[in-house]
Amino acid sequence: MFEIFTSPDAWIALVTLTFLEIILGIDNIIFISIAAGKLEEKQRKKATNLGLVLAMGMRILLLFGITWLTQLKKPLFLLNESWFHGSISGQALILFGGGLFLLYKSTKEIHEKVEDRGHDEREVKKGQSSSLMNAIIQITVINIVFSFDSILTAIGMTNGISPNPADALILMIVAVVISVVIMMLFANPVGDFVNRHPSIQILGLSFLILIGFMLIAEAAHLSHLVVFDNEIGSIPKGYLYFAIAFSLMVEFLDLRRLTNRKKNGKGE
Repeated sequence: MFEIFTSPDAWIALVTLTFLEIILGIDNIIFISIAAGKLEEKQRKKATNLGLVLAMGMRILLLFGITWLTQLKKPLFLLNESWFHGSISGQALILFGGGLFLLYKSTKEIHEKVEDRGHDEREVKKGQSSSLMNAIIQITVINIVFSFDSILTAIGMTNGISPNPADALILMIVAVVISVVIMMLFANPVGDFVNRHPSIQILGLSFLILIGFMLIAEAAHLSHLVVFDNEIGSIPKGYLYFAIAFSLMVEFLDLRRLTNRKKNGKGE
């Protein structure tokens, strides 16, 4: 059952996916805390923890549902035009739709964080309530909205790692549970770090653009799509891991440089 963890690729995927789940979960923490903002302090903590548990449960349920949908490999219809042809399955449609969603969502989020800061916070504050039950309902709605990009990211990162769909599902569930536990234990330090360095969140959203493009390419590959007599192939996961690792290395080196500059400035 846990043979997937004997594969080095699985461990790389798990670490990368956990990191991305945490980055994607930062907004969830912020909006949960805003939704619970008018509650008493004791109820606020309860609502926040309950919100994170709901987020975890929602993502796991969606994982089961979307993973089942991605197993629909029987062709639904054929495309046979002069310059492209292929057989479209339910799996390909889910991956293609998921890829488009990630491209749209990540581009929109980057725009809001750069050009319209506080957009989502304002929307959440409009529905703020002093009732614990109403706050929990709002938190549940927030979780549904913020679970889709998280789940599609997980599917994009683990797709093709193992021929057994159950292995990939186990890997995704473990990453979701680890990320939520880390957020519950270190919500404030993690949130403060990302808020101090918003470039980390922009970088995470940029990775979603990569993953969205990869999902679209994977959908075309599974459909055996031939465009101008060239069949579209799958993108090896190694390219994605390298791009993410290299970008993170550059970002953390830059953060280290800025930290050293501040220390030297204070010393002077």
